[in-house]
Amino acid sequence: MNRVTQFCIWLSRLHKSRGFGIQSPTDYAFVRYVVDERWPYYAYETLGTNDNWLQRKRGLLCFRLANWRQAAVVIDRVGVSDYLKAGCRSARITDDGNEVELAILSIHDDLKTFVSRCSDTSVVMVSDIYQDRKRWKQIVADKRITISYDLYYCGILLFDPKRTKQHYIVNF
Repeated sequence: MNRVTQFCIWLSRLHKSRGFGIQSPTDYAFVRYVVDERWPYYAYETLGTNDNWLQRKRGLLCFRLANWRQAAVVIDRVGVSDYLKAGCRSARITDDGNEVELAILSIHDDLKTFVSRCSDTSVVMVSDIYQDRKRWKQIVADKRITISYDLYYCGILLFDPKRTKQHYIVNF
């Protein structure tokens, strides 16, 4: 992706920056302090030094998600386990598990299998959602997914049945 395209994407989502338009305090806090956190973390300097800008950006988001959720079992299908190990020190990183706590998946994975194994506190990050927009819309329409975040380069799914179904577009 060249700089002009990246700038156009950022500019088109400018009004969705830093949690603007999100009314729920919980969702706003998630966007501000996990997705769009700007303070330096302890492991930022050592993580992803050889990655390109998009891999590093998504990797640091995975690091912040792992740090926020502190899951015991993490499923990594994208290959960001270094970021996850730094963020969630006691996690067991696997490719399969009985219950999904934190999963980093590709849009091409069989997400129905993972969604059926998710609990109320599960978090699923789906990478490259705009490679297959139709599939992303089908995923978001699933009744078990209550909160979804479209970050353009990836998507985040939350499964809290007590919440009202909501979809947010965030400038990431």
